[in-house]
Order: sequence, then C-alpha cells, then structure tokens
Amino acid sequence: MIGSTTMIENYLDELFPNPKCELNYTKDYELLLATMLSAQTTDKRVNSVTEILFKKYPTLNDLAKANIQDVQNIIRPIGTFHKKSQNLIEIAQKLIKDYNGKLPNNREYLESLPGVGRKTTNVVLSNIFNVPCIAVDTHVSRVSKRLNLANENDNPLQIEKKLNKIFKKEDLCKRHHQLVLFGRYYCLARNPKCINCKLKNICKYYKHLDK
Repeated sequence: MIGSTTMIENYLDELFPNPKCELNYTKDYELLLATMLSAQTTDKRVNSVTEILFKKYPTLNDLAKANIQDVQNIIRPIGTFHKKSQNLIEIAQKLIKDYNGKLPNNREYLESLPGVGRKTTNVVLSNIFNVPCIAVDTHVSRVSKRLNLANENDNPLQIEKKLNKIFKKEDLCKRHHQLVLFGRYYCLARNPKCINCKLKNICKYYKHLDK
C-alpha cells in the first residue's frame, strides 16, 4: 500500500503541482455559498451564476434582503434553484445574526446551516482556514475506490477517514484538490482517460476493462 500511495502522490504532483479550488470567489462567505450551490452541478455552471449573483448582491446584507424570485431567476441554470435560493438568503441572514457577517472557523455551526453538509464545510475549512481535511465529493469517491484507497461500499465519511490516514496531514488540503481535479479531467465517470494514465496498473476499473 505504501508503494502504491507514493506512486499516486507522485503522479498527482506531476499532473497538478499547484492545485486550487475552481470555484470563483473573492470573499470568504462567497466560497461557502458557491460550494453549497455546487451540489448536483458543475463548478463551471456555478461560476456562471455566481458572477451575476455576487455582482447584484455585493454584501451579505444585500443578499439577506434579496427578493427570492430574483435570486431564483439568477441561479435557475444550476437546477434545484427553489431550495438553493432559500438556502442562500437564510445563510446570509444567519451569518449576520450569529457572527455579524463573518465566516466562522466552526465546523458544528457551518454544518448547521441550510444546504451545508460535511463536504461543503470541509471545502470551506480547508480553503479559508487551512484546516487539514479532505472533502469527499463524487470525484474523490470515484478515484479513491478505483485506486483501492477505499472500498466499493464505503460512504463519504468512511472514505474521508481512510484518506486522512493514508496521506500526510500537512498534505490533505493539496491532496483534496488533486483528487478532485484528477477525477474531473482524467479519471472520468464515463470513458476515463486510462491509456496514458500512470496509475492504470493499480486501478480496479482498468483491470476490469482490460479483461
């Protein structure tokens, strides 16, 4: 396992030496909102709507007082926009009420916000507060299972715990971004780019494909 882990780390470092979050944001709370919006859609699509959303509502106070139908019209392209619009406004209102509009380094509080779960919280803690953690999305889950870093039936929390043990604590933020990008651009759900992949010999998907 140690040899395989080193191989994975070296290849991820080769492909993505300076990985970063692909969601666009300029304020801490904007990353929280963008990540919440990214559920069941792509970062590219989220960026297209948040560019308009954050320009129309440049502060949390503006968003907290927004007309929900106006917000729905802006984020409609990302789907499930009725619930997500409500979440946006409620999160803004709660951050103002509870923390004077500041984004707190508080896992329990962040996970209590509407539409915000452990994955979104980990993204925020990692990117904003440099807390060493991995957010397990569909990409991280798929890659972890294919590369035998996790079992096929593991849930996101189980995968997260295993990755926390496999990778060095100080590398977790970087590994998270690398695994996401690797799943997004190389180890695709359909038609992954296996031929030139340096990890295909340890990949369960490729071994099955090769039979």
